[in-house]
Amino acid sequence: MERSGLLQIAGKDVTVIGPDIEVGQKAPEFRLHAQDWSFVDVLDSTKGKVRIVAAVPSLGTSTCDMETKRFNQEAALLDPNIVIITVSTDLPYTLKNWCAAAGVDKVQLLSDHYDNNFGEKYGTLVKERRIERRAVFVVDKNDKVVYADYMPALGEQPNYEEVLAAAKGALAS
Repeated sequence: MERSGLLQIAGKDVTVIGPDIEVGQKAPEFRLHAQDWSFVDVLDSTKGKVRIVAAVPSLGTSTCDMETKRFNQEAALLDPNIVIITVSTDLPYTLKNWCAAAGVDKVQLLSDHYDNNFGEKYGTLVKERRIERRAVFVVDKNDKVVYADYMPALGEQPNYEEVLAAAKGALAS
């Protein structure tokens, strides 16, 4: 599924591949590369936990850098049954090097570079640039989406308070 009119980059409409995820639906499983290039079936590997999944265009940008560092700080304060996963199309070794340089160790950074498995299922793949559109999802312990938000521009950060409240609420239910 290809859609336009949802996002502009450099003043031009771009094509977003995949459907938007909606609150209440079952979260689709997705397979990504870990920093060591192994494959991870993300929902299965975090079964029984609440997941915050943040899609970002690239950790080489200031907004993605700030967002991921902020989520890393928040992760240190969260119940261990809430995990934060950041997804980009950056290569696995780029993610590994960025984490080491930024001191990010609480957020799991995974790569959708190989086959855009996440981007196509969650409606975040930008066809023209082969990057993720910025979005955040909260998936409960039973793989139900309890929060979904797509940023209207690549440079906008998510509402951290809403995201964290949704995750804490999902843990309590």
